[in-house]
Formats: sequence, structure tokens, C-alpha cells
Amino acid sequence: MRILSGIQPSGKLHLGNYFGMMQPALELQNKGDAYYFIANYHALTTVSDAAALRQGTTDVALDFLACGLDPERTVFYRQSDVPEVTELMWLLSVVTPMGLLERCHSYKDKVAKGIAASHGLFAYPVLMAADILAVDANVVPVGRDQKQHVEVTRDLAVKFNLQYGEVFTVPKEDIRDSVAVVPGLDGQKMSKSYNNTIEIFGDAKDTKARIMRIVTDSKGVADVKDPDTCNVFALYRLFASEAEREAMAARYRAGGLGYGEVKKALHEKFEGHFGPLRQKRAELAARPDFVEDVLRRGAEKARALAGATLQRARHAVGLD
Repeated sequence: MRILSGIQPSGKLHLGNYFGMMQPALELQNKGDAYYFIANYHALTTVSDAAALRQGTTDVALDFLACGLDPERTVFYRQSDVPEVTELMWLLSVVTPMGLLERCHSYKDKVAKGIAASHGLFAYPVLMAADILAVDANVVPVGRDQKQHVEVTRDLAVKFNLQYGEVFTVPKEDIRDSVAVVPGLDGQKMSKSYNNTIEIFGDAKDTKARIMRIVTDSKGVADVKDPDTCNVFALYRLFASEAEREAMAARYRAGGLGYGEVKKALHEKFEGHFGPLRQKRAELAARPDFVEDVLRRGAEKARALAGATLQRARHAVGLD
């Protein structure tokens, strides 16, 4: 089983990124042939500052390695270091129906939020398809909001294979509904565009302050509360064991529990998890040559696979 996943360096990574993509990817690195990339081509649709893109790319590499990505088990690389992907995107583009892209809800959502309606944003699913198909991925772990893009990839692979012969492996998505949406400070989906995030490696003092600002209802300490509708509990449960979740939920329903106490418990869980990783990240940041070498070696392996895929596709369409 070959697994492919990517994440954009479009800002500081937060709990939504961690539980939605990073943690599932880290778990899967021991269950198959894992290829994970930093999607800096994709980030160009929203990031126009070159220095910010470079720093964001470095930050993502450090965050992933600090959180447990094993470069001996996993192929980890920058998307832009595998240029075969962009040529493959063009070969896929010529079989991509306009109507298929026009139906993609992610494009509509981003334009509605004020992102410029560029060709890059519109053709985002075709580049994503090239990322996946280039390395013959079988499984793509994604959040539910990205499910449609994997479906587009499947459609394009099947269409290309029908027209030119069996060139591409048709992948399937791996969706974990339990962490499909991580709530932000305001209860909406945690997102940099909403400024409601909790960064996984943010300043410790600021992180605690943000956790204490999580929006709750106006019920008092003595009141009975519903854990299933509480933003604080929704985040706490991501860190807690099953026994801890059940115990905290029981306290909600019994009354006598204040939201401030739950926020403090959430902060303790957060620090217990990310505190040791923060130190590991600092040690990695002091070894830039090591990090660069990991990405370089990953790109070499990814290019070997992508090159073979591209050669098959070029031969199939008559470009060899």
C-alpha cells in the first residue's frame, strides 16, 4: 500500500492541521509506503510573499519532523522539488472536463472568502491529481472537505486510462470522520482564514491565552452542561483517553463544573503533548543541514517514481 498526503505551507500549523492531517499521516507511516510532501506549489494560490513561503516551507518541515515523522520510513519532500508533477498536470489537463472543475466546492468556497479567482485556484484539483498519480498512490488520507478532490483524481485517472491505456493507479481516499472538523476558538472550523486557531508550536503564553478565550455558552458553574455541544470539550476529547473523556463528560452532566476548569485541563493536555515536541523542534531548527538533507533525499526518491509515471504517460499520448 502506497500512501500519499500533502500539506500547504500557508501559515503556522494548528490543531486542525494536526488532528485532521498530521496525526493520521504519522500513524500511517508504519502501515505502508508513505510519501508526504510540502505543497508549496498549491500554496502559491494564497501566498504571494516569497519570504513567507520559504519560511512556511521550513516551518512545516520542522513541525512534521518534531511530531514524529521518520525520514527512514517515510519519503518526505517539497512539491516544487519534483517538477515531473507539473508536466503530468498538463497531460491530465487535456482530459479534464471544465464542468468537473466547475462543480468543485472548494474553489467556490475560497472565492466566496475573497481569494482571487485565478486559474491556479480553479485548476487546483488537477495539480492535486498529479501529486497523487505521479507516485502511484493507492490511499490518500484526507479530511472530508478534500474528499471531492480525490474523487476528481479518480475520475481523471479512469478517463486517461480509457483514452490512452492503463497508465495510472486509481487511488481511494481514507477519511476519519471522528476528526473531520476541529473547532476553532469561535466554534467555527479551525482555520487560519478565520483567525481562530491554536498553533501547535506557538508561543506558550499566547497559546494558553487563546485556550482561555474559547467561546462557551453563559451557563454558570452549578448548571448542568452538555459536553456534546461544548467547543472546549470537543478539543479536550482529542487529547484525552476514553476513560478521561467519559469522566469529564459525566462531570458536565452532573453540574458543578466551570468552563474555566475544563479550559485549564485542556491546556494541561496540550502542554503534556506538545511541550516535549517543542524542545525537539528547537533542536531540529539548530540543524538546518539535516532538515535540508531529509527533503533532498525524499525528493530524489519521489522523482524516481514520478519520472517513471511521467514516462508512461508521455509514451501513451505520443510525446516520447
